[in-house]
Amino acid sequence: MPSFTIETSAESWPIAGSFAIARGSKREAVVVVARLSDGRIAGRGECVPYARYGETIESVRDAIATVAPDGLDRQSLARRLPAGAARNALDCALWDYEAKRSGRSAASLAGVGPLGPVTTAYTISLDAAEAMAAKARSASHLPLLKLKLGGEGDGERLRRVRAACPSTRLIADANESWTDALLGPLLAAAAETGIELVEQPLPAGADAELASIRRVVPVCADESLHTVADLEALRGRYDAVNIKLDKAGGLTEGLALAAAARAHGFKLMVGSMVATSLSMAPATLLAQSADWVDLDGPLLLARDREPCLSYEGARLNPPSPALWG
Repeated sequence: MPSFTIETSAESWPIAGSFAIARGSKREAVVVVARLSDGRIAGRGECVPYARYGETIESVRDAIATVAPDGLDRQSLARRLPAGAARNALDCALWDYEAKRSGRSAASLAGVGPLGPVTTAYTISLDAAEAMAAKARSASHLPLLKLKLGGEGDGERLRRVRAACPSTRLIADANESWTDALLGPLLAAAAETGIELVEQPLPAGADAELASIRRVVPVCADESLHTVADLEALRGRYDAVNIKLDKAGGLTEGLALAAAARAHGFKLMVGSMVATSLSMAPATLLAQSADWVDLDGPLLLARDREPCLSYEGARLNPPSPALWG
């Protein structure tokens, strides 16, 4: 393997309005971009440091700086860094580099085959019930909406949104905000309102209750799932898993995780943090076989990088080689 020069940069991208979930709200997406070069060819990868897991811009850049560039490849990277945002940025940069050096697409190198367009969910961030209903109504021309929930008041949020969008497909993400006491009533409300899937209702590590109830709506693990090693503990508790490259530590682990999840009988969602097209592009490989795709991050920004992914409504087209892969 060549010896690389590795550089990182921190970037801030304004969000159109604000983005709110159960843990708080923000008005900008702050990302770290890793660039590795052999002096002729360069590859890039983008990640989002996630405070939920103790990550910051500084900690991610520091972690990347500890990686010796000599002999670096995707297999050795998995031994040098734990799963998380820093490894994701470098892993995706290596995929981009390998594609450019070989003259083949990352999809071809991964054995995924030619990429096609996919349909992504569009996210309605957490707000009062009537405000969420109004936002959902304005987006009801899109085929699939994802509702961010927050615990108390979620039954009313679901009912108001469904009344505003009687024929739109809906999924919901509670971001660990429900309690054991809320779980039964809110799953019943989700079933009543035709919600297809509920993500991470209970806190990670406190989700054993999911194994002892009748799940009247399929439940998806998000914060409870990072890598292949987590899958066994999720059996009987969850019906689907949400693969995010920032949690998994890159596309390499993401591909392995998707295959293992299918083998365990889970359905698949492919998601992301709010970020630019450079973060979404590697995930489009996983999206080809996913049951639900949630790669709308660039649509939530006031502006995206150039070149960027092409969206036609909810239709997400494959990335150009100039962007990634």
